[in-house]
Amino acid sequence: MVELVDQIATLVANSSHSELRRIGALANVAALLYERVERINWVGFYLTDEGGKMLLLGPFQGKVACTEIPFERGVCGQAARTGRSVRVEDVHEFADHIVCDAESRSELVIPLMDKDHNVVGVLDIDSPYLARFSEEDEELFNAVGRCISTSLYGAMYQNNKSNTQ
Repeated sequence: MVELVDQIATLVANSSHSELRRIGALANVAALLYERVERINWVGFYLTDEGGKMLLLGPFQGKVACTEIPFERGVCGQAARTGRSVRVEDVHEFADHIVCDAESRSELVIPLMDKDHNVVGVLDIDSPYLARFSEEDEELFNAVGRCISTSLYGAMYQNNKSNTQ
């Protein structure tokens, strides 16, 4: 899957010049991941609002999604709040899970960082299968997150510590 990270690096290269270019690059990344990653039913981005306390729906592939997620709620909120990836084997066992699609059973969320180590968004991947995401998947998607963070948001370091639930 190293070639997947290389493909994403190509998609996001030279796209940091404007917000519209970033959105276009993220849309292509979501499309590529949805096409290439098996056994998922949703992949996309939530981007941090100007106040830094809310995640707003960005480019995605899959069913209609929640449009706003507070940092205090859900799997995405936990990743945004802590700046750490969160892998949940069974979302129905996650106390504060926000249900956007009742068919989703497991979830992996990767924070995206800027050059000052602030969370600027998250990459969210859902699956209809229990325990779909392995430690290796988490490492791969943390590499994807670092690639996006570096190319689009100027991050010099990506916190890739996990918090498996």
